[in-house]
Amino acid sequence: MSLSADRDRAADKPTLYKQIRNDIERCILTGEWPPGHRIPFEHQLMAHYGCSRMTVNKALSELAQADLIERRRRAGTFVRRPQHLSAVLQISDIRAEISALGRSYGYELIHSARRTANGADRVRLGVRKAGKVVAIACRHSADHVPFAVEDRLIDLETVPEAATADFAVEPPGSWLLHHVPWTEAEHTISAVVADASTAATLAIAVGAPCLVIDRHTWRSARTVTAVRLLYPGDSHRLVARFKGG
Repeated sequence: MSLSADRDRAADKPTLYKQIRNDIERCILTGEWPPGHRIPFEHQLMAHYGCSRMTVNKALSELAQADLIERRRRAGTFVRRPQHLSAVLQISDIRAEISALGRSYGYELIHSARRTANGADRVRLGVRKAGKVVAIACRHSADHVPFAVEDRLIDLETVPEAATADFAVEPPGSWLLHHVPWTEAEHTISAVVADASTAATLAIAVGAPCLVIDRHTWRSARTVTAVRLLYPGDSHRLVARFKGG
């Protein structure tokens, strides 16, 4: 996504500074603007969006407070090298998340199978009838070090095109974010200790703590996917920032 693609859409928004902030944030989180990338100068953003310096400054100030950018005196504004964080109030793309950290992304498909949903699958997806699912296990790495292991089910009744997607090439989370709109999501955060299989996949010791995110997404009340993400607990933390009404 580029800023130019959203100029006309942004002009219709009642709170323009939020749209400017969201446009820049998406460029950063998708990896389009990597760490160290220079953000357009304030006068360029003012001309692009047709707004005041105050509006641009408010958007940039919020991005700086969120640690996504850094404003250097006389040098300009740049994409900050993020810390090892995951946002829990949005659905993030692990590939983009690792790229935003300035690290090299790696992906390995462990297995993928299309099958009729069994009882455990139906419970996990929150569906009653035994439709078809794609079951996927994969590993994400950063600079060749295991970053997370993913265990995912995709409901083929809601997302039939997933049956022919090549998940050996594209991570399922990235594919879903780019191909399937969602309307509702739920995160459950917990902690477990690594069993032998998880320890081997994440290259950690058996019994080591792991951070767990269980996520469900729906599209118009129809289940899209259920995924469990496990991260090494000593190298990952979650962050969320929000304001009350």
